[in-house]
Amino acid sequence: MSTITIRPATEADLPAIHGLMFELAVYEKAPEAVAATVEEYREDFRNGLFESHVAEMDGKVVGMTLFYMAYSSWKGKMLYLDDFVVTEECRRFGAGQMLFDAFLEEGRRRGCRLVKWQVLDWNDPALNFYRKNEAIIETEWWNGKKFLF
Repeated sequence: MSTITIRPATEADLPAIHGLMFELAVYEKAPEAVAATVEEYREDFRNGLFESHVAEMDGKVVGMTLFYMAYSSWKGKMLYLDDFVVTEECRRFGAGQMLFDAFLEEGRRRGCRLVKWQVLDWNDPALNFYRKNEAIIETEWWNGKKFLF
């Protein structure tokens, strides 16, 4: 079995991160919703708008978390997990757990009281993963959004 390494992403990882994000969009049945380009990722990464950890196996990026600092008016500092995916062929080797643990540790290191993310109500594998990790899955809050262009 290959060794899995979790590390902070670099700019060189952005094409792989973008590809994984698109893989997730396909899984979530919304590939047409993807508007952000790799070049936008580069610019936004350089400007500190998001950070990422990657899982590497045999020199290849096989998973990632994409996150950024946010603020809860009730709790204070929080880390928001925007995307979290491991390639289908590399699931069940522990990369997902290692990535999630690294994300939680990043939140602790930054003094966050809370980490937060969204999960689709039909995504049973993800729901089971989060429940296994003793996460609170809220069902009473509805998401709101408005596209600006």
